[in-house]
Amino acid sequence: MGSQFYLADKVILLLYFLGVILLGVYFRKKSSTPMGFMIAEGSLPSWAVGLSMLGTFVSSITFIAYPGQAYNFNWDAFMFSVTLPVAALIATVYFVPLYRSKVKVSAYEYLEQRFGGWARVYGSISFMFGSLTRIGMILFLVSLVLHSLTGWSYVTIIISMGIGVTLYTVVGGIEAVIWTDVIQVIILIGGALIATLILIFDMPDGPGQIFAIAAQHDKFSLGSWRFDLVAPTAWVVVLYGIMENLRNFGVDQNYVQRYQTTHSTKDAVKSVWTAAIAYIPISALFLFIGTALFAYYSVYPNLLPQNLHGELMGDKIFPHFIVTQLPVGLRGVLIAAIMAAAMSSIDSSLNCVSTLTLLDFYKKYFRKDADDVQSIRMLRWYTAIWGFLGTLTGLALIQVRTALETGWQLGGIAGGGVIGLFLLGIMFRWVKRRHAIVAVITSVISIAWATFARNLPDGWAWLECTWHTRMIGVIGTITLLVVGIVLGATNYFNREAWFQEGK
Repeated sequence: MGSQFYLADKVILLLYFLGVILLGVYFRKKSSTPMGFMIAEGSLPSWAVGLSMLGTFVSSITFIAYPGQAYNFNWDAFMFSVTLPVAALIATVYFVPLYRSKVKVSAYEYLEQRFGGWARVYGSISFMFGSLTRIGMILFLVSLVLHSLTGWSYVTIIISMGIGVTLYTVVGGIEAVIWTDVIQVIILIGGALIATLILIFDMPDGPGQIFAIAAQHDKFSLGSWRFDLVAPTAWVVVLYGIMENLRNFGVDQNYVQRYQTTHSTKDAVKSVWTAAIAYIPISALFLFIGTALFAYYSVYPNLLPQNLHGELMGDKIFPHFIVTQLPVGLRGVLIAAIMAAAMSSIDSSLNCVSTLTLLDFYKKYFRKDADDVQSIRMLRWYTAIWGFLGTLTGLALIQVRTALETGWQLGGIAGGGVIGLFLLGIMFRWVKRRHAIVAVITSVISIAWATFARNLPDGWAWLECTWHTRMIGVIGTITLLVVGIVLGATNYFNREAWFQEGK
């Protein structure tokens, strides 16, 4: 089958895109107050909030990267998914009750209560910087995929998606975000299931052939269990997964803000478990697609492009299958699913960064007496501004493609210590403000070292970080915790000794 993008596919894609925007318009009245815009007045059902969290997890990166990982290597990424229940348990025991009882909307309000205003600013700016990077990167990556599928220019795709997502987020607020995420998750999973069934039934010797070929090439391996933090072993993935998922459920505004959209703490806990448990089989589904694609193209190697045969990168294999092997109509549905995965990540980030801009900066430092009318006006303006900046970031990455990895690294430098700061505040009461400041500075330095001290000249080899790049966030968090605990404990025990001497 040729790779032509037929009119029917274009119609499906455009109708879906317009439908999502209209859905945002539908929720305009419900987002006419600041609390309606930010947390939907705490009126949403836990299952919808859980699916929305799931949609943020399953971005277009997962839609493409997981099949690519399994196609090129194995199922080691599945260990990341397996760590989700561990992070969910910690989040539901410690973090969700904390947010529901001690803060209103901004996750970083707790940091101010514990360590002072600087900590709230640090946490908020870290999240904003990471979100801007994420928005731009998702727009850029989805433009790569849609360009290869449709032939539309990168600029057209990035600007169209940027405007569309920003528009329905500006108009509909968090309720539009959550309900469009629910629809997008259903489309995404449905598209993946369709692709899986087509792959299974297109094998000449039946579904068993996929498993036979995969087993022959060790494609279901979870990676090496040798304890080695330099190579990408299963232990590295597990440690990275626990830390990253705890950061997501524990301190990421995308999730924290959703906790406040439910009726009660119990409902917020249900939403966390809905997302955590559902992601495990979904990630397995995308990994299986990659394994099935490996088997499929092992049987039909002539279906790979001649100019890329043997060099076709894993992240290009699923889009290639969609555009060349799926029938008209289904192709449009799968492409809409890729777009849905991107939109469900971007809309949440836009709503959250506009919320933080209002609460952590505008109303705190500029207009403390801002009423509801002023606040909702600023929320919509901030959403539009962040959408514009995110779109510009995506466009910039077209010209500076090498900045893609650097962008993620810079985001890690800014936000890698935030989860450690929260854990320091919650678990170690003797740690004071000055100890936390030193711990954060040390953490940022350690993350910068772990990020950039690589492949150094021979004379500087002693300074090089040899641990795997997935360990960067782990290094930053552990450094922050150790420094904060040691400083706090030293001060505490010295004070105790002083009191005893005084007696």
